[in-house]
Amino acid sequence: MADNGEQLRYLQLLSKDFPTIAAAASEIIRIEALLRLPKGTEHFMSDLHGEHEAFLHILNNASGVIREKIDLVLGDSVPAHDRAELATLIYYPVQKLPEIKAKQTDLDGWYRRTLLQLIELCRLVSSKHTRAHVRKCLPANCGYILDELLHAHFEDHDKDLYYGQIIDSILRYERADAYIIRFCEVIKHLAVDTLHILGDMFDRGARPDLIMDQLIAHHDVDIQWGNHDVVWMGAAAGSAVCVFTVLKTSLAYGNLDLIETGYGISLRGLERFAMDFYGGPIDRRWIPHADDREHLSPDVQTRNARMHKAVTLLMFKLEAGVIARNPDFRMQGRDYLNHIDYEAGTVTCHGQVYPLLDRDFPTVDPADPTALTPREQALVQELCRAFTQSERLQRHVQFLYAHGAVYKVFNGNLLFHGAVPMTEDGAFAPERFEGRLYSGKALFDYCDRRARQGYFAPPDSPERRAGQDFLWYLWCGALSPIFGRSAMTTFERLYIADESTHAEIKNPYYKLVSGPRAEEIAVRILAEFGLSGEGCHILNGHVPVRAVEGEDPVKAGGRLVVIDGGFCRAYHRRTGIAGYTLVYNSRGMTLRTHQPFESTAKAILEDEDIASKSKPIYVARERILVRDTDEGRAFLATIADLSRLLDAYRAGVLVQHGD
Repeated sequence: MADNGEQLRYLQLLSKDFPTIAAAASEIIRIEALLRLPKGTEHFMSDLHGEHEAFLHILNNASGVIREKIDLVLGDSVPAHDRAELATLIYYPVQKLPEIKAKQTDLDGWYRRTLLQLIELCRLVSSKHTRAHVRKCLPANCGYILDELLHAHFEDHDKDLYYGQIIDSILRYERADAYIIRFCEVIKHLAVDTLHILGDMFDRGARPDLIMDQLIAHHDVDIQWGNHDVVWMGAAAGSAVCVFTVLKTSLAYGNLDLIETGYGISLRGLERFAMDFYGGPIDRRWIPHADDREHLSPDVQTRNARMHKAVTLLMFKLEAGVIARNPDFRMQGRDYLNHIDYEAGTVTCHGQVYPLLDRDFPTVDPADPTALTPREQALVQELCRAFTQSERLQRHVQFLYAHGAVYKVFNGNLLFHGAVPMTEDGAFAPERFEGRLYSGKALFDYCDRRARQGYFAPPDSPERRAGQDFLWYLWCGALSPIFGRSAMTTFERLYIADESTHAEIKNPYYKLVSGPRAEEIAVRILAEFGLSGEGCHILNGHVPVRAVEGEDPVKAGGRLVVIDGGFCRAYHRRTGIAGYTLVYNSRGMTLRTHQPFESTAKAILEDEDIASKSKPIYVARERILVRDTDEGRAFLATIADLSRLLDAYRAGVLVQHGD
C-alpha cells in the first residue's frame, strides 16, 4: 500500500465482503486448502487452420488425457474394445449414444455399467478440484444428483447399494440418456482446466468459424494471435486491404463456404466483376489449391480462378496505398504494380528485372497503376460493408480481442505465435514506429496496443485507420513478431519464375534458437518477459516442424517447444505428421505427436481415436501445487490482505458488522 490512509480505505472496501473476524478467517482457511491442491491441467494447441473436425476431436480427447484416465480407472478388467467405445461415447455423447443403444440386448444392464464407469471416471477427474468448483461445472437441471453421486461418503452405507438405488431411479424415470450425456460433458470439462491456442485458427482449412464457435463455448481459453488471425481481425474492423487479403487466401484454397455460408457474405458482386474483366482464358496458376475432400467441377474451378485473380490484383492496389502512407513499415519496393513496365512485360524486384509470367492487367492503368476504377471502388465498399455487418464474424473477432493478445505469460511459460525479432548476433531487433524504437517485450506490447486500436478506436478516425494498417503489417511485416519473415512473397510466386525471389527468409530468431547458443538465447528471452528457473519454457507455433526430415520440435536444451506440426491437412506431406499438442499438469509437461484424423463420422462409427505418441518435455521435481502457479500467487496476496483485515479488526481500527 502507498500509505496508511490508502491501506485503510482498501481494508474498508474489503470489509464489505468479509464483515467479521470469522468471515475473514474462514476465507483464509478456504484459500489455504485450495493452495494445497494439485495444479490444474493445461492443454496447448496451435495452427489449427480451419481443420475443425481434427480440432474438435483433440479437444474432446484432451490430447489423449481422457483415454489415459479410462485405462487408469478400468484397466484390463474391461476389454480394449469396450474402453475405446466408452472413450468415443465421452467424446461424442449425443452422436454415439443412439448407435450403442441400438445394439444392446440388455439396455438396462448397459445403462447401469456405463453410469457406474462414468461416475468413477468423474470422481477421478474431479479429485483435483474443490467441491465448490465441481458444483459450478455441473448442469443446473441435474446438478444435485450428480453432486451426490460424485461426493457420497460410504462410511455409513454400502456403496453399491447407494449407487444402485439412485441409478434405479434414473432408469425408472427414463433419465439415463440425459445423465450419461451430462457426465460425459463434465468429465471433459474437469479433465482440462485451461486451453491455450497459440494462433492461426483461420485460413487453409474449410471451417475456422466452427473452431471459433467451440472456443467461445469453452470454459477457459486464451489465444495468442497468429498472423492469419490478425488479418481477419482487420477485415472485421473494415480494413479494405485486410478484407481483400482474406478473400485472396480463401479463394486460393477454395474456401468460399466459409465466406458465404459461415459468415453470410455474398460474393455475387465479386463474381460479376470477375466475369466482366477476367472472363477470357485463365492461367492455371489461378486455380485454387484442391483439397482431396472437395470435388469441384471444372466450371466452378474456372469461376473461382477468375475471382481469385480479380481479388489478388485489387489486393496489390490496396497494399500499395498502405505502403505509401506508412513509411515506418519499410516496405517500399513491395508495391509491385508501381514497378512494372507494362509495355515490356517486366517487373523490377530487388533491383533485378524479371519477365512477368502473366501480362494480363485489365483493370490497371499504367499511368496510375494503383488507382481504383469506379467499379473497383464500388466493389471494395460493398465487401468492406459486408464484413463489418456480418454478426457472426463480429462475434468471433470480438472474442479474439477479449480472450487474445500478442503474447501471454502464464504459470512460468511464455506463449506467442511467431518469433521474437532478433539480429544476427542475438540482440533484440529494434523497430522504429511513430518516432520511437521498440524491441523485445516492448515491441510485443506496442503491437498489442496498435492491434486493438484498429478495432476499437473511434470509427473513421485517423487512429482507427492507422491501427487497421498496422493489423495488415502484423500479417506480413518483416519485424512483426506474429509473422517473423522477411516478406510475404505472394506477388513473386504468382508473377516471377525465378524461385530465388520466392524465398521468405526467416527472422534470425529461428536460427538462433536452433544453434549452439540456443539455450542462452532462450534464457535471455524468458528473462526479457520476467521469467527464470528450470520450469520456464517458450512455447510457440507458426513454422511447421518438418518431423519427416528429423527436425525436433524441442529446442534450446528443452527451453523452447514449437507445437506447429502441421495440423492443417495441406501441411501433412511437408511435416509427415498431423500436429503437436502439449499437456502441462501437476507432474510436468508432455508433448503429444498426432497422426492424421480421417473424419468425425469414422471416429464415431468405428471408435477410431487419433493415433498419438507422448514424450516428456519437463518432469517436475515435486508435484506442482496451486500455490506454485500464478493463481496461487494471487491467492497468497489475498491471504496477506485478509490477514491485515484481521489485524485491523483485532486492533479496533475497523469495527465488525455482524455476528
